[in-house]
Amino acid sequence: MTRTTLRTAFSPVAFACRRAVPALKVSLLAALLSACQPAPEANKPVSAAVTAPMATEAKASQTQTVVATKPWWQDAVFYQIWPRSFADSNADGTGDFNGITQKLPYLADLGVNALWLTPMFEAPSYHGYDFTEFYQVETDYGSQQEFKALIDAAKAKNIRIILDLVINHISDQHDWFKRSAAGEAPYKDYFIWRKDLPTDGWGPAWDASKTDPKVVWHYHEGRKEYYYAAFGASQPDLNLTHPDVVAEMKKMAKYWLDLGVAGFRLDAVRYAIETGPDGQADTAETIEYWKDFTQYVKSVQPDAMLVGEAWADLPVAAKYAGDGKALDAGFDFEFGYKVLELLQGNGGVKAEFGTMNSAGAAATEPLLQANFNARKAAGVAMGYFSPFLTNHDQPRLGWQLQGDLAKAKLAAAMLLTSPGSTYLYYGEEIGLNQASDAEHIQRRAPMLWDQSPQAGFTTAANAWVQSDQLFPPQRETSWWTPFLQAQLAAKVTVADQQQDAKSLWSLYKFLIAQKQQRAEFGVAGSYEAKVLNDGKLLQISRELAGKKSIVLLNLSAEPQALPAELLQDNSLKNGWNEAEATATQLSAWQLRSWFN
Repeated sequence: MTRTTLRTAFSPVAFACRRAVPALKVSLLAALLSACQPAPEANKPVSAAVTAPMATEAKASQTQTVVATKPWWQDAVFYQIWPRSFADSNADGTGDFNGITQKLPYLADLGVNALWLTPMFEAPSYHGYDFTEFYQVETDYGSQQEFKALIDAAKAKNIRIILDLVINHISDQHDWFKRSAAGEAPYKDYFIWRKDLPTDGWGPAWDASKTDPKVVWHYHEGRKEYYYAAFGASQPDLNLTHPDVVAEMKKMAKYWLDLGVAGFRLDAVRYAIETGPDGQADTAETIEYWKDFTQYVKSVQPDAMLVGEAWADLPVAAKYAGDGKALDAGFDFEFGYKVLELLQGNGGVKAEFGTMNSAGAAATEPLLQANFNARKAAGVAMGYFSPFLTNHDQPRLGWQLQGDLAKAKLAAAMLLTSPGSTYLYYGEEIGLNQASDAEHIQRRAPMLWDQSPQAGFTTAANAWVQSDQLFPPQRETSWWTPFLQAQLAAKVTVADQQQDAKSLWSLYKFLIAQKQQRAEFGVAGSYEAKVLNDGKLLQISRELAGKKSIVLLNLSAEPQALPAELLQDNSLKNGWNEAEATATQLSAWQLRSWFN
């Protein structure tokens, strides 16, 4: 969810920009023919086949195979890309579609199944969450044809693309808002207007303790009325009860689905329809809106995937499943906080655009087990919740772990062993850091590919984070060069880490392969996270149909002895191991894995 000022008026104090391998078919027929049939392609939908007898006219007994296909996104690994920062193909200092296309071999090698692109529609801001066009790509990123070429090239590598879709609001520079502000029909009521500033408790939609109505109601000199914009005056909320607006949002979704995208990450799903100062989030009307939107999307493309950004505790986020009639998936924000609680003890940076009551709260059971149990208790299928560590709205994991790559490895292990569709923020696989957290832009800085002057992101003299055209002169840009040099010196680049078999990048590749190749890592596998040695060891076990994988993590600064039962279990083979195969202890902040 990105809510901020325009690119021409950036302010660090303004609303900051935010906003497996498949299992084999199981059937008697498949078992008989498995020797002569090819294995299923990576990243393809997984099928489970059952057989049923069927009488024929000749009354002969035959067998009919009925195939039940699990959703393509279940157990998939998504890679979130901030297009402006991923790869620049034309030396203008800005990442673009062709740059992403050129990096598809890298992404395929890493093993990801899908890409989530943050907004790539035309917009006046650097982040794009306030777009001015429903059907045009951001010209900074390239042309419509280049975007289509990216989709096709990704499909050729069995990688799907989902888009960040912002339905809650648009830019105040959008033609709709200009016409609405002028009182033009039918646009007059496309947004939420009122004549007087309310005095009955309106405030930030995600913070009930603050009740200043001026935060969300903004006066328009032309219309002489106030309009509702929960995330800043430049991003007015659409009136999602107006039939014309509802229809246009569906039309927009269909346009991009027809172009070849596989679904959408839906921004700010909690705030679609407000009913009053006590109904700014999670209203019944909002849930019904998403049910209707989902029904339409599925009518256009039945296997389209919808994942919602509901930055809230799991019971609230679960509402957006709509009893199976609304969104396909939702982000598990709680998971990342619990990982950080284990690695640094303070639960990480708290929710900035959400309401998280349980994050960092004391638990009577191990934190990750508590998270798993909370998912089960939320009343949705286990595959609904998608774990992740951080995203573009949060300080990078590398920053929160103070650049400690050993701890980053432990975080990676916790992430990839957790059930559900996994999301990885670009650069997380190499431990990308940030210079400070003074500006949210530093959370979205360029990807570091190699040791060249701009780390392989661009061949231009300056990257976009140094641009005077995107930002006003008074904005500080000098942080980038020393930060970049420090990252290069620490070898926080793809090229450096690909040369090291025990690097963070190598661990991510290993874990992603395990998730895709071993069925116990799927949502059907059992999950147990238990603590040993007075909480200094964390053992995560995944098991399904006799197949087992175990990961042991040392969460302390001292060596820890390995459990005797693991050393004595002759059925277990070594997986990831940075120590000698015969070692009987884990060094500080080290991990090891086994499988049978």
